[in-house]
Amino acid sequence: MHIAIIGNGISGVTAARHIRKNSDHEITLISAETDHFFSRTALMYIYMGHLTYEQTKPYENHFWKKNRIGLKNARVSRVVPDKKTLEFEGGGSLSYDALIIATGSQPNKFGWPGQDLDGVQGLYSKQDLDALEENAPNNKVCKRAVIVGGGLIGIELAEMLTTRDIPVTFLVRESSFWNGVLPAGESAMINEHIREHHIDLHLSTNLTEILADENGRARAVVTDKGETIECDLVGLTAGVRPNIGFLEGSGIETDKGVLVNRFLETNLPDIYAIGDCAQQREAIGNRRAVEAVWYTGRMMGETVAQTLCGNRRQYNPGHWFNSAKFLDIEYQTYGWVFSERNKSEEEAHFHWRHPSEKICLTMAYDKASGKFLGLNNFGMRLRHETFDAWLSAGASAETVMANLPQAHFDPEFYRTYYPEIQKAFQQHLSKHTAQELTQN
Repeated sequence: MHIAIIGNGISGVTAARHIRKNSDHEITLISAETDHFFSRTALMYIYMGHLTYEQTKPYENHFWKKNRIGLKNARVSRVVPDKKTLEFEGGGSLSYDALIIATGSQPNKFGWPGQDLDGVQGLYSKQDLDALEENAPNNKVCKRAVIVGGGLIGIELAEMLTTRDIPVTFLVRESSFWNGVLPAGESAMINEHIREHHIDLHLSTNLTEILADENGRARAVVTDKGETIECDLVGLTAGVRPNIGFLEGSGIETDKGVLVNRFLETNLPDIYAIGDCAQQREAIGNRRAVEAVWYTGRMMGETVAQTLCGNRRQYNPGHWFNSAKFLDIEYQTYGWVFSERNKSEEEAHFHWRHPSEKICLTMAYDKASGKFLGLNNFGMRLRHETFDAWLSAGASAETVMANLPQAHFDPEFYRTYYPEIQKAFQQHLSKHTAQELTQN
């Protein structure tokens, strides 16, 4: 059987590796981005000088031939399911017996005037990184950059540019950074941290237009506050969307992404979708139907590989977790901790913040039962497997807090704050118990 995989990101490569481990199927991995798989999450470190591009490749170039995984550098223009054929831009085609669509995401654009000018870009692909080296090699060529969109990619781009002493203005439409995801205390702390890094943060501000110079390059942005901000680079980081435009007219059902069932199967036989471009027909628990997350892409790749090797398996991502960085603050989340505007009436929060350092923790629990729902952690390191066990066991918030040191993951002699956190949690419980008694 010949299995074609469109996309050589973490999803497609994981599928290819696990298919090879479990079968002798012919495999062709197709990508127009790069010849070989690289760590997309390490793009920022190339620009910052910590890594070279070659160092972001988890596998040496000969790995693919050695493991009989064919590589094709081409862009798929059309999928023809009736003929089980892929057609490529510039000509040529490829037949398959089974097809895995793993084409990832592309940056959102919202029809802003000037969004396609030179000097306007996202930060998702290797080509985006190459463009950034041209648009912002130093602070002489790029005297100011404007970043539009307050998500994780935006904060990464801001950090990258500041390492080259390029002034950054950050336009965020929300009233506080990432407050659709983070509870208020955490979002406020990140606002402070961004400004302490001399980034010009504009909250509750929208982009309305990008102005061009006489050469067709971006020279300024205009905001809905009536400001005109001169700049040489505009970074569009207002989220991503599934990269599925080439599937139009194929008969493969799509919505925001490629619609799949729990087995990652599309509506057409022998065609699957995984990773950022896949959309569950029914969301799994509290998870979004489309999840643009590295580890879920890897898990989908493993799952579909099992199915294609005769061991049909449902996708089961388990408890939600994620990690990221906000400049030099590490962030981890386990389970579900919703922002104020998204949490239910049944969800209570305990929030602790260090009085002087950028360290904080928020725990969510059920008001009625006291069941632990999730935890956000900034500035400390905690063990994923410990929280996964607590979530699986249905542990109470009091049990989690009493045993919090068990989750400690910092190096030896690293200062811990568990006594202060535990004391604050007991005060929190006492306060809320007293309030309930007063109300009753």
